[in-house]
Amino acid sequence: MAYLDDDALIAAGFRSLGANVRISDKASIYDADRISIGDNTRIDDFCVLSGTITIGRNVHIAVFCNLAGGRAGITVCDFAGISYGSHLVAQSDDYSGATMTGPTVPAEFKHETSEPIYIGRHTILGTNTVVLPGVTVPDGVSAGAHTLFTKSVEPWSVYVGSPAHRVKAREQGLLEMERNYLRGESN
Repeated sequence: MAYLDDDALIAAGFRSLGANVRISDKASIYDADRISIGDNTRIDDFCVLSGTITIGRNVHIAVFCNLAGGRAGITVCDFAGISYGSHLVAQSDDYSGATMTGPTVPAEFKHETSEPIYIGRHTILGTNTVVLPGVTVPDGVSAGAHTLFTKSVEPWSVYVGSPAHRVKAREQGLLEMERNYLRGESN
C-alpha cells in the first residue's frame, strides 16, 4: 500500500494533522479543512472521508470504509478500529416517500436527518458495520461483522446483529496496556 508523503498530507489542508499519520494514496478525502486526524492514525485504500470528522490517535480505518460526517460530524476516539467496508453516516435523506431524496435535489424538496456520530475509545467495529445518524457507540464496544447501530448502546459491551443487540460485557484489561504504552511514549 502506498501512502501520501508528508508534503501531500500538508497540501491536503487538514484542519489538524498529528504525527506519523498514514493515508493511502487511494483514499478519497473531501472537505479536508473540516477533518482533524491524531497521531499514529492509518487510513487504508479506497476509504472515503467527507464532511466534519475528528479522528483521535492510534486509530485504524481499514479498506473500503466510508465516513460521511456531513454537517453534524463524526468523532472517532483514540485507539478505535473501523474494520473493512464499514459505513458511518451522520447525514441521511428521509426514505419514507414524504419528500424527495438525493444530492441532486434542492433542499426545499427533501428532508435530511443530520446528527453527530460518536465512536468511543477502544471501540472496534467489525467488518461491514453500519452506524446511523445520532448514534453513540461508547468506549470499549466491540461489534461483530455486519452489525447495524440504529441507536446508542452501552459501553464496554459486545454487540452483534441487525439491529445491534448486546451479547455480553467486554473485558477492560486493555486499559492497563494503554497506560503502559502511553507511559513508554513519554520517556
